[in-house]
Amino acid sequence: MIDVITVVNLSAVDLNLLHVLAVTIEERSATRAARRLGVTQSAVSNALARARELLGDPLLVRDGRGMAPTPAAEALLPELAAAMGQLRSVIEHRRRFDPRTSTRELTLACADNSQIADVPLVAAALAREMPLARLRVVSIDTLIASGGLAQGGIDAAIVLRRRDPGLRVAALYRDPTVGVVRRDHPVVGRRLTRSAFPRLGFIDVHITLGRPGRGHALVEQAFRAQGLVRRIALVVPGFAPAAMAAAGSDLVACMPRRTAQALASHLPLRVVELPVADLGHEMWLAWHERTHKDPAAACLRKAIVEALRAPEGRPV
Repeated sequence: MIDVITVVNLSAVDLNLLHVLAVTIEERSATRAARRLGVTQSAVSNALARARELLGDPLLVRDGRGMAPTPAAEALLPELAAAMGQLRSVIEHRRRFDPRTSTRELTLACADNSQIADVPLVAAALAREMPLARLRVVSIDTLIASGGLAQGGIDAAIVLRRRDPGLRVAALYRDPTVGVVRRDHPVVGRRLTRSAFPRLGFIDVHITLGRPGRGHALVEQAFRAQGLVRRIALVVPGFAPAAMAAAGSDLVACMPRRTAQALASHLPLRVVELPVADLGHEMWLAWHERTHKDPAAACLRKAIVEALRAPEGRPV
C-alpha cells in the first residue's frame, strides 16, 4: 500500500482560522469562544467548519451543551498554542525594539573613499546608538552584484545621488576633489598649476567593477573642459593604494578631500589644490522603501546622518 502525502499550501492557510480553532478547543464552546474573540457565534462555527476540512478531522463534537475535543484536537492544542505564542513574540519583539540591546547586523554599502573617510565616523556614531549591533561594510561592487538596495541584504548606501525608483535619499555633504603628492615633491607646491600639469604623471583610480565610475567621469570631464589632459601612469582599484603610490613617487593622485586628509594623516603626503574650480561631488545616503520602517535600519541612517551631514545638508 502506498501512502499519499498531501502537501499543504501555507499561503492558502488563514492564520486567524488557527487562532479561532485554538480558542474554541480551549473553551469547548462556540458561544464562549465567540465571546472571548469578540466575534459572532456563526463566525466561529464557519471557522470550525473550515478547520475540519483543512485538517480532515471533526476536531470538536457536541457533548451535551458543550463540545468535546477529539484526540486529534487535544494533540493539536499545545502545538497551536506554541505556534501562536511564537507569532505573538515576533510581533511584540518588533514593537518593543530597543536599540541599546539589539544585536542586529546592519549592512552599509559605500565606495573606497567613504570606507576610508566616513566609515570610522559612522561606526562610532552607531556604537552610541546601538552598542551591541554589528556594522558590516561592503563595496559598491557588492551592492551592484547583489541587485541593489531593493533585493535585500544591504540596509543603506553612501553614494553619488541617483534618481532610482523606490529609493529614498538624504543629502550628506559636498566633497571637493584635490590632489595628493609626496611631501617633498620636486614640481608641485601648494597648488597643482596649469603649467606643471603636462609634466606630471597621474594615478587613476577605477573603483567600480575595475572600471571608471561616475565620480571619475565627472572629474575627467571637468579637466578636459579646461583643456587639461592627464597622462595616466598607473591605474589602481582604490584610493589607499593610490595614496601609497603617490607617497613613494612623483606621481599625482586625485581624490575627494575628506579621503585625502584621512590618508595624509598617516602617510608622507601633501594635499594640493587643483587648477579646476569647484570640482566636487555631492554624497548622499540612499535606502530602499522596504527598509524605511525598519527600526534598526532607521538607527543606522540616524547614525550616518549625525556623523556625516554638513550643517547645510537637508533630507530629500
